[in-house]
Amino acid sequence: MSMSGIALMGYGGLEVLEWRDDLDVPLLGPDDVLIRVAAAGVNNTDINTRTGWYAKSVTDATSDEAKLNAGEDGTWNGEALSFPHIQGADCCGHIVTVGANVNPRRIGERVITRTMQNHLQPDGSTRVITQGSESRGAFAQFMAARSFDAITVNADWSDVALASIPCAYTTAEGMLVRADLGAETVLITGASGGVGSAAIQLAKRRGATIWAITQPEKAAALRDAGADHTLDRDAKLPENHFDVVIDLVAGPRFGDLLDALKPKGRYVASGAIAGPIVDLDVRTLYLKDLSLLGSTAQPDHILPDVVGYIERSEIVPMVAETFTLRDIRTAQASFMAKKTIGKIVLTVD
Repeated sequence: MSMSGIALMGYGGLEVLEWRDDLDVPLLGPDDVLIRVAAAGVNNTDINTRTGWYAKSVTDATSDEAKLNAGEDGTWNGEALSFPHIQGADCCGHIVTVGANVNPRRIGERVITRTMQNHLQPDGSTRVITQGSESRGAFAQFMAARSFDAITVNADWSDVALASIPCAYTTAEGMLVRADLGAETVLITGASGGVGSAAIQLAKRRGATIWAITQPEKAAALRDAGADHTLDRDAKLPENHFDVVIDLVAGPRFGDLLDALKPKGRYVASGAIAGPIVDLDVRTLYLKDLSLLGSTAQPDHILPDVVGYIERSEIVPMVAETFTLRDIRTAQASFMAKKTIGKIVLTVD
């Protein structure tokens, strides 16, 4: 049985994204569900995987230029992709079929799926699988997922609104959990993007005082979203001021971010769109007793927690633009232009 969707045909620019009507419908394992995709979000990881940006040989900022084509190690875990590949880290849809070990009562449920999925290995270790990178994602009519990773949502949000949630909001919540953020002062970089705008809302529900770095024309909207203060990208940062830095940018201002932390402050990174290679003055690290934290793998409770926030009306969706899946090239071009606030979402017919 075949389905339609967007196939990634190789590493490169927008031209490697092709509409296909001959894609295989996923086969289910006994613990899996088949989801008819209703909507799928656009994320940095889609572009970064397509261009091979995760390869160690790439040291530039996130870009849509095909020159970043690095070949064999361009995924999150450094393994090669096989093409054609179906991307899509965000999925909202309805369960239409279940595997032998899954309760058939799940058929018909509206679900969103974990982007970062924990898989227990025979040796007892855990391997993190990124939906749309190490597994096939939501840029097609159907997607398979473990039943465990498909979380039912009971809310009056639209499919588009729910599709804006999984990658951005769980990434942001995972960073706040890593930082153990409380009613403290937090600085958020890249604050107008999907993860940054999610972090504003999620930090606000924790009682934090939020400073957001953004472009001046976006500042008012971010204050409406919950930021207490906004700073221009090039503005001087106050020294020894923040308990926590939530960084999605990295790049040349990395040292400034550490200077801006209070002694014993916590820095958490889950992105490097301004460049992954940074200068670190180790004296700042140890003289200020700082904690530098990375955040990718997430505890299994993160997505159910976020769904709870949705169902209790503690957060709201921030959808900037909507395109059809067929228009993915236009959608990703708009995403890379960085003119919007929040998420860009694709509808899937």
